[in-house]
Amino acid sequence: MKIGTYLLWAAMAVGTGIIVLLGYFVQIDQIPADSLVGSIFELRLLIMGWAVLLAAVALGIGLFNLFLVHWTKVSRQGPGWKYSAILIVAFVLTLMLGLVLGPDSRVVLFLFNSIQLPAETSLMALLAITLSLAGFRLVAQRRDLISLVFVGTALLVLIGSGPGILSTEGLFFSFFAGLRNWLVEVVAAGGARGILLGVALGSIVTGLRVLLAVDRPYGE
Repeated sequence: MKIGTYLLWAAMAVGTGIIVLLGYFVQIDQIPADSLVGSIFELRLLIMGWAVLLAAVALGIGLFNLFLVHWTKVSRQGPGWKYSAILIVAFVLTLMLGLVLGPDSRVVLFLFNSIQLPAETSLMALLAITLSLAGFRLVAQRRDLISLVFVGTALLVLIGSGPGILSTEGLFFSFFAGLRNWLVEVVAAGGARGILLGVALGSIVTGLRVLLAVDRPYGE
């Protein structure tokens, strides 16, 4: 019985993956809608709609779990319960305003531009300072080529980002600004693309292993 159930889940997973995957390599407009192949691709659209719905449900469950965890902390007055209370109030207020007024209303946009965006900007600034301090501590503890390159690159990017560090006029600032742009657009962008390519290849390999029933996350 277990073997039959396992084969059923494996067949469903492989068949669903193949149907969805083929939709990206075949032009649906050239297939008659009343044919068997057209019905299969209509099924593909239905499956993708189900996937979007399940993703939305998973997001809702995650938000509910977040609310429940902080509500429990507030009710028990555990450590940091005041911050949990602020989170609950902000969560409920933002959710109600978004549902009633819509995400494009002036009130919701004002809350986003006045609270969330400055908070995210502050966190990014703290991240830059933290990375700089970590780089200096790394150089103090271990002086090698990688550490020096890391700290030197961070300093060049900070100097070239200006204003406030150097005057925005003159050849000196233009040199550092151009060097900073080269580091960001060539070196950093190349590294980011390499990481994205690695993630894409890993996702493809994982998907192929699921399609070939080598990995079985859907059953024992």
